[in-house]
Order: sequence, then structure tokens, then C-alpha cells
Amino acid sequence: MFKNKLMDIDELADYLRLKRQTIYNWLHQSKISGLKIGGVWRFDKRDIDKWLKTKRR
Repeated sequence: MFKNKLMDIDELADYLRLKRQTIYNWLHQSKISGLKIGGVWRFDKRDIDKWLKTKRR
């Protein structure tokens, strides 16, 4: 479903099974990064997957 594409905030929240507000909080806290295109946040799935791998314990 999210194969090699940019996701919007709703798609990212669904992918990570989090609330939208959590994603916005993480953006504000610089925990994750994204691109703001036309006033809409976009996230590259590959970058998110790499970031997730760094968070493993």
C-alpha cells in the first residue's frame, strides 16, 4: 500500500498506528523529518523505515 512513495500525515499515522497529533509533536520536536509541499507534510516511506530501524532496542 505505501510502497516507495510519499505519504501524507494521515497515511503516516495509519502506517505507524499513531494519532496525527503524535506525528505533529514529533515534527515539532525534530524526532522525525518530512517535507512540506504546498502546505502539506509529506514523508518518504524509505526514510521512515530507516528511522524505525534506528529505534529498535
